[in-house]
Amino acid sequence: MALKGRAFMAVWHDIAEAGEAEYNNWHTRQHMPERLGVPGFLAGRRAVDWNLKHQRWFTLYETKTLEVLSSDDYRARLNNPTKWTTRNQPNFLNFARSACITSASTGRGIGGALATIRLDLEPGGLTDFEAQAGKLAHRIAALDGVVGAHLGVAAPDTTRVKTRETELRADTGEDIFDAVVLVDGVGRRELEAAMPAIKAALQDTLKIASEQSAVYDLAYLLAAEDVT
Repeated sequence: MALKGRAFMAVWHDIAEAGEAEYNNWHTRQHMPERLGVPGFLAGRRAVDWNLKHQRWFTLYETKTLEVLSSDDYRARLNNPTKWTTRNQPNFLNFARSACITSASTGRGIGGALATIRLDLEPGGLTDFEAQAGKLAHRIAALDGVVGAHLGVAAPDTTRVKTRETELRADTGEDIFDAVVLVDGVGRRELEAAMPAIKAALQDTLKIASEQSAVYDLAYLLAAEDVT
C-alpha cells in the first residue's frame, strides 16, 4: 500500500554480534512503540537480511509530515533516551540514516520483503527524480512480484541535527545520500527476481552517480493505532 503521510525516516545499520538478541527485544518492546507514541508518527517496520555482512538491518518510520521529524515531541525523545536505549546505542555499527520527503508512493498491501535502493545522483538529478517519481513508482509497482513502490528525497538538514542519541552513536559513521527507492515485494525470491527490471527502470530515467541496494525480510510491523 502507499506509505502513510508525506515523509519517512529510513535507517540502515548493523548491530555488534553480542548485542543482536537484546537489540531485537529492545526495538520490538520499547523503541518502536516509543517512536510511534510521538504525535505524527504513523507506522514503523523493521526488516533484516541475516546473510548480509554490511547493514543487515533496516528500519522505516512513516510520518505525517517532514516537520514531525524535527518536532519538539520527537526531539524530547531523542534527547532523553531511556536506560535501555542508552545501553543499546553503542552496539550500532555502519549507520546510514535520513529523513525523507515522499515524492511518490503507490501499491496495495504490504509484502514479506522490502528492497531498498539508496541513490547518489548526478548534478541536476534531483529535479529529474522528483519530476519522474510518480511514473517510476507506478512502473515499478506493476512488475511481477512487486506490491508497492515508494520514492523519497533525502532531507539532510532534518537528519543532521545533533541529539543525545546521535552522540551515543558518535563512532558509527552516518552516511548521507540524495534519494531512496523502497519496493515492497511478495517475498524475497519474487523481489530479487524483479530487481534487474527495477534497476533498469531507474537507470533509464535518472542520472545516477552511484547506488546501494539490498533486499530485506520483514521482521516486525507496528502501526500507531496499535500503541496504547
